Amino acid sequence: MGTAKLYYKENADFELIRGKTIAIIGYGNQGRSQALNLRDTFREEKIDSKVIVGSRADESKKKAMEEGFSVYEISEACQKAEIIFMLLPDEIMPEVFKSTIKLELKEGDALVFGSGYCVSYKLLDLPDFVDVILVAPRMGGKEVRDLFVTEGGFPSLIGVAQDATGAAMDRVITLSSAIGSGNGESSVSIEVTFMQETISDLLSEQFLGPLISVAMRAKYELDLSCGIPPEAALMELHLSGEWATIFKRMMEIGMVAQLPMHSLTSQYGQLSRANELSQRSHGLSFDAIKKYGEEKLQEITSGKFVEEWEKDKQRNYASYETLFEEAKNSPMIREEQKLLKTLKRI
Repeated sequence: MGTAKLYYKENADFELIRGKTIAIIGYGNQGRSQALNLRDTFREEKIDSKVIVGSRADESKKKAMEEGFSVYEISEACQKAEIIFMLLPDEIMPEVFKSTIKLELKEGDALVFGSGYCVSYKLLDLPDFVDVILVAPRMGGKEVRDLFVTEGGFPSLIGVAQDATGAAMDRVITLSSAIGSGNGESSVSIEVTFMQETISDLLSEQFLGPLISVAMRAKYELDLSCGIPPEAALMELHLSGEWATIFKRMMEIGMVAQLPMHSLTSQYGQLSRANELSQRSHGLSFDAIKKYGEEKLQEITSGKFVEEWEKDKQRNYASYETLFEEAKNSPMIREEQKLLKTLKRI
């Protein structure tokens, strides 16, 4: 196992992007935050680079114009730019790229992806005369902006899939720094491949996330079986924000290092039962959980998942809509939404 290469602001070379026009394609959560961060960085560093937005005529276009950006049709934005941030949703990116963006690419342009997905699974026909680079913030779009403003930055995964100019790595380090990664401490750029970013991201979504959500539902049902009111069960589960605090401590000092902030009873319960799972050889065990994870990993790396998802898109997201409605209308989520209304959070 190799050691990852970490990059910081001092590794950036802003001369590489001086005088360049950068197009943000897609002014959604990530697009908006990254556009604002780039513009602020250029002002702070006194770089005469320009940030423009490529958008269809919708609410995002209106929002970008209200926030002071020049907004163009996607094709015109790509014509004007040397660096193009591909921040469209994965599900529509292939069609927009094929019909619009690819036609406007020039030799030496850089395509900057916020996710490795479409490149990893070869859903785009990429010309060989452009740099293909990855800047993938490990935060949601809102946090990309909020952390840039309040704490100076956030971590990102960066990589190069195609180096047409010979400067792709230097470009990606610089652009990652410009949007807010590399300012020190947890704000760092970590080098990976496109496929490594894709695997890790999908495995979080398809292995870790489902395990957590199913365990939460089971815990909720066990609470109710003991006569605990739904409101109390949901507050203990996640609505109090206690687990958000615990995960924040894990982020700051580590999983085990944060344990002494709990009672000894809590610590012993967590450690002894985690050890029990690790030692079991049947039923719910570490090996059984890991085996499930290995199944999901195989589906990701073999292309089975992307094939399944592409088929569902062709069916107008029929499976997705069914799954979402089932989750939204489950007894636990109905009680959750009722309590959130009572608490006036929604």
